[in-house]
Order: sequence, then C-alpha cells, then structure tokens
Amino acid sequence: MITRRCFCSSAPRPWLFVGLGNPGDKYKGTRHNVGFEMIDAFAKAQGIEMNTLNCKAIFGQGFVGDAPLLLAKPQTYMNLSGESSGALAAYYKLPLNRVIVFHDDMDLPCGVLRLQDKGGHGSHNGLKSVIYHFRGNREFARLRIGIGKPPGQMDPKAFLLQKFNASARERVRFNIPLISCLAIINLLFTSCSPKGSGIRPDSALKIYWKI
Repeated sequence: MITRRCFCSSAPRPWLFVGLGNPGDKYKGTRHNVGFEMIDAFAKAQGIEMNTLNCKAIFGQGFVGDAPLLLAKPQTYMNLSGESSGALAAYYKLPLNRVIVFHDDMDLPCGVLRLQDKGGHGSHNGLKSVIYHFRGNREFARLRIGIGKPPGQMDPKAFLLQKFNASARERVRFNIPLISCLAIINLLFTSCSPKGSGIRPDSALKIYWKI
C-alpha cells in the first residue's frame, strides 16, 4: 500500500491520475464520462483494483515499473471534481507536476487524445473545480480525450450527457487506446527530470493518437 509515510528522499513520489465524470448508471457510457472510462481501462490493463473509497473518490493504487501510481474517479459529480482531486493531492503531499487529469474535450475530434503539461480549463466545469481546489494553480498535466462537437444547434450540455452512438463509440473503444495510454505512461516516466520530480518543461507533450 502507498502511504504518506512511505515517502523518503530516495523513493519516487507517486503519480496521481484523476479521471473526471459523473457517478451512477445514469451517466455510464456518456461523452462526459470518458475520463472515468480511461481510468477504468488503464486500471484493468495494469491489474490495479479500483475497490476503495478515498477522499470522495473510487480509488486504486499500484505500480507501473518502479513508479507508484494512484488512480481516482471522484464521486462528487463533475462540477465538484476538485473537492476530491485537491484532497487527494494534499493527503499524499504531491506537487502538481505529479498529477494528470483525464477529461473529455469537445474541441478535439472524437477519438483524438492530446496530452498537455499545463493549461486552462477551456470552460470545462470539472477542470474549473480542479483548478479552484488546486488554489488556482494550473501547472498540472491533463489528458484531453476528444469527443467532438455537438451537431447542428444541439445544446452542448445535452450532447455531453448523451451516450455515444455506434460509430462514435467505435472510435473511442478503449481496448485499442490502451496502447496509447501505455505509451503516455512510458513517455511520462522517461521524460522526467533526473530526480524524477515530474514532467520536464521542455518535453513536447502535445501528442495525438487517432483511434
């Protein structure tokens, strides 16, 4: 088990991966919940059980190689995601360069992933909450998962809470993107500074995968 007391100067700090979404069967499979789905797929691939509650999140912990990893799906509903994310980062005494937030993004085509080392919230309410509970600090990485734009004059809120149609679901099938997810992790763990403090500012973390 990864605890606060296991940290020492010679031990690597954990990474915290937070997937954003809404809890409950009502929202399962919706566009707004792809952050949850990516966390679940990654946990399954790494053999990490998501079977506990911690800081208002469904939570799991394990290792990728020698690097400790914490996975979380806040259960606070999307707009309050920061209540859980901020508490987890504080509890484990993590600098924000050890945090990655997985979230849906309407500004990217469906099935495109983009990893950024920092940024704003882009009018995403979940990210707004995370930034707020990180005391306004935006210096954390995020994996943007493209869901495309709503068709025609469709209300964006209705689009986000709608389940994927068959063709869109095919583009975001997570048995294939797992390869991309693993590549992301490999990138993170090989692009760290020599002391393993986090993502190097000069690493080009603007990477795309089309599914």
